[in-house]
Amino acid sequence: MKRVLITGGSRGIGAGCVIKFAAMGCRVAFVYMESKTEAAFLAQKTGAMPIRADISDPEAALGAVAQAADAIGGLDVLVNNAGVARSGLFTELSDQDWDVLCGTNLSGTIYVTRAAARHMISQHYGRIINIGSVWGRVGGSCEVAYSATKSALRGFTRALAKELGPSGITVNCVEPGVIDTDMNAELPASACRSLVEETPLGRLGTPADVAAAVFFLASDDAAFITGQIIGVDGGFGV
Repeated sequence: MKRVLITGGSRGIGAGCVIKFAAMGCRVAFVYMESKTEAAFLAQKTGAMPIRADISDPEAALGAVAQAADAIGGLDVLVNNAGVARSGLFTELSDQDWDVLCGTNLSGTIYVTRAAARHMISQHYGRIINIGSVWGRVGGSCEVAYSATKSALRGFTRALAKELGPSGITVNCVEPGVIDTDMNAELPASACRSLVEETPLGRLGTPADVAAAVFFLASDDAAFITGQIIGVDGGFGV
């Protein structure tokens, strides 16, 4: 029975991962920030433990990992899913928006992973799966800053895979395409239709599509896969 921590777990892809791992008999904790109602519902539905924390704060991230490990008896799998988006012209990007994007998408991932890796190194086993984005691969107009933070996860994944490999820990990155989540629900209908048309499979992805790939990378079947960037995008990034 794997012990799993998922950040950004109350909604969307994160919630899909919580549901998947819990359904497969894992002990699951998840971090959330604002979606208290959704977190409580998901916890009741799955038996997973909700932890409220702002992972852009290094001390809060450290505390969340410690709380999760204590509650579920250790830590085998970390899914770094927490992320925020900001759309708009790059020239209009505010310093505050840049700080928010970096704080959650990049720094938060680093803070949580740093704490989690210590648990994994001591047991000589672990699975770390970072959730990037197809925009980190191809770049997105009016998504420049977001694309930059997600692209950074590619380098983080590959470098960390080399460093942690000797400790029996794999590190991989899943890059979702256009997924049917609250984040993308804010897009105008015309923009959403255009993105679907650009997707070879001709549909939006679902949180369950992404969760299936994440679960595989956390499984023993993926024991010899590390440092990889895997698109779950319906072919959008081809």
